[in-house]
Amino acid sequence: MPVPFEALLPYAIMTVMFGVTGVSLAGIRTFKNDGLRQRHNVDAWDQQSTSTSLMERDRRLTGTLRGQSDAAYAPPGFELSSEWKIEKRYV
Repeated sequence: MPVPFEALLPYAIMTVMFGVTGVSLAGIRTFKNDGLRQRHNVDAWDQQSTSTSLMERDRRLTGTLRGQSDAAYAPPGFELSSEWKIEKRYV
């Protein structure tokens, strides 16, 4: 005895909605990371918020956390964009 197609419609709708949700989430994550895949296993060296971290340096060089530059010299004005706090010298 054949199964009527009306009985399979809920399963088809659920499968399509799971697919749409997965593709949408992957697209949002890719868009958020400048067209690159999401980073996994980022260690403490990459995540630290001091001026020596690699991701922070990339953000200051290119304007995005995922952007990288292979230029031999820093762009003009980069020497002034350091996040080191200026402290007064003790005399």
